[in-house]
Amino acid sequence: MTVVGPFGLSVRDQALEADVQAGLAAVEAGLLEATKSDVPFITGSAQHLVRAGGKRFRPLLVLLSAQFGDGHAPRVIPSAVVVELTHLATLYHDDVMDEAAVRRGVASANTRWGNSVAVLTGDFLFARATQILADLGPEAVRVQALAFERLVTGQIMETAGPQDGRDPVEHYLDVLSGKTGSLVAVSCRFGAMMSGADESVVDVLTQYGERLGVAFQLADDVLDIASDSDESGKTPGTDLREGVPTLPVLRLRERAARLGEPADLALCELLDSDLSDDARLAEALTALRAHPALDQARRDAVRYAEEARAALAPLKDCTAKSALIQLCDAVVHRAG
Repeated sequence: MTVVGPFGLSVRDQALEADVQAGLAAVEAGLLEATKSDVPFITGSAQHLVRAGGKRFRPLLVLLSAQFGDGHAPRVIPSAVVVELTHLATLYHDDVMDEAAVRRGVASANTRWGNSVAVLTGDFLFARATQILADLGPEAVRVQALAFERLVTGQIMETAGPQDGRDPVEHYLDVLSGKTGSLVAVSCRFGAMMSGADESVVDVLTQYGERLGVAFQLADDVLDIASDSDESGKTPGTDLREGVPTLPVLRLRERAARLGEPADLALCELLDSDLSDDARLAEALTALRAHPALDQARRDAVRYAEEARAALAPLKDCTAKSALIQLCDAVVHRAG
């Protein structure tokens, strides 16, 4: 049994282990090649987050999904590079929007070089992803374009907030389906597509990826509150400080509106205050870590992970399917 990929995923099959390890190494090489520029400064900024590491969650899903067809098909690795480049590009943009100081345990690009360079570097990565995508065929371009539209739509919906009368939790889950679920779903779809798997298998894996992506982000929401920076690679409470309504906060507000308990209302008031003050932010984090809303958010993450697991039922039993099932557990285990 060898540990591969993110979250300590273990693979009990030597052939699959070798394929995954070799595939991840090829993706890493592809990422470094795709982020090279004739301008050394651009190479430095574009490779900043590549070299900082990361879980490579989406490429891993491409590689595992490709096991349901020809895992060595020539378009598998490039498609994995495309999804990771796209993900990295969104991180550069997210950090500007969130004014984040740390990403993957290092200074964010906007902290190091300023917002303009960070945004333009994200655009550069999108451009390089598109170049690779063009060689994968028109269907791949269409799939990626639709996913990217959903991703941006989710981001806009988050920024705009729920319309009057819309349940904030339902709105937020729709946001996550777009912002995170879409690209994770494409990772599974590309792996199956590029390997030549049956269309029914492609559809199953796409549904799995959509649900797993939401579970992954919900677990991140919990980590933003429950973890320290060494564990998450980000500054704890970043979303709180920026007023981003993640699920634990939405569950708190839902409970406060329903029960009207003074302690809940006081915590909501604290969250609505200026959390740029480190002491006030620390107080908010401490209170949320002990609040039932955090456990509710954990249960929500588990629910989506269980839906992802259930989506795999039509697939034949194999080591790749077992690995995908393990990922369901591993994703939510991060949240405690």
